[in-house]
Amino acid sequence: MPSTTLASLTTLRLGGPASGVLQVADPDDWFELVRTIGDRQEDAPLTLGHGSNVIASDTGHEGTVAVMNTRGITVKRVDDDTVAATVQAGHPLADLVQWAAAEHLAGIECLAGIPGTVGAAPVQNAGAYGQQVSDTLDHLTAWDWDMGRLRTLPAQACRLRHRNSRFKNDPGRWTILTATFHLTRSPAAPVTYQPLADELGVSIGTRPPVAEVTSAVLANRHRRGLLLDPHGPDARQAGSVFLNPPVTAAQAARWSTAGCPVHTDSDGQLRASAGWLLEHIGYRPGYKIADGIRCSERRTLTLTAHDRATATDFAQALTELSAQVEIATGIKLRPEPTLVGAWA
Repeated sequence: MPSTTLASLTTLRLGGPASGVLQVADPDDWFELVRTIGDRQEDAPLTLGHGSNVIASDTGHEGTVAVMNTRGITVKRVDDDTVAATVQAGHPLADLVQWAAAEHLAGIECLAGIPGTVGAAPVQNAGAYGQQVSDTLDHLTAWDWDMGRLRTLPAQACRLRHRNSRFKNDPGRWTILTATFHLTRSPAAPVTYQPLADELGVSIGTRPPVAEVTSAVLANRHRRGLLLDPHGPDARQAGSVFLNPPVTAAQAARWSTAGCPVHTDSDGQLRASAGWLLEHIGYRPGYKIADGIRCSERRTLTLTAHDRATATDFAQALTELSAQVEIATGIKLRPEPTLVGAWA
């Protein structure tokens, strides 16, 4: 197995050596990888897609790294209005959304522009603009490393919650291989997010054509600095570095009065704006956090890496920012990117 670095496999471009990287480009490659790991008596591999939501350790990873590059969409008719789209884990999520828009299939249009792969999306229950993976996921197939076999999990068994799932809570046990979504030939889902309604020039509850919503989401994400430009000054990033934190009713009342946006998530939990909280304590776009680490040029909630940055420094910066917000507001921020590799 050739040696490389985790930095070359992640969008932050941070991370030390990986002793062996296996590219999974064909579904059959997966079973060869399982046999290889079994022969070597290794633990479950570190599985990556595009590495867009991870912070990889400076010391690297000693075992196998499986990079999911499988692609492809298989469509089956469910009824007159619904199709089941089974998508390979390595397929870019953004490409799937664009395909669905071209086919006039509703259900994932608000996920346009989210980086990463389809296999990674259920782990985080990826979502935006009032829509999330759990809205349309029907089932998925995954390798269960504890049981040593392929399993099919219905959506309910995935325990998808707001930016959470059984896969996120049990890291290392599962590798998602395919995901099947039920999409409908209909206008887009009702618009529930005010900034998207404003972008479209429609009222909340309107159901525009799917392609119009997809385009509006991309335009709004571009305006807010939410599109990953691999060649721009903010290229080395992992998106939003904190989840919008849960707050009590009393905290919501206090901080919304101060101007902090507060919303109710899909689980019914009140959440405050992490970006607003960072700006409340003095941070702004472009602000230097540490050597080689600063807020992106477009938004405070995205931190970017530059020369002299290390993964250790990046993770430490998140810890310090969270502590500062908690001291000032009593609200604790939780990092969104996952730590991978060998951390002390």
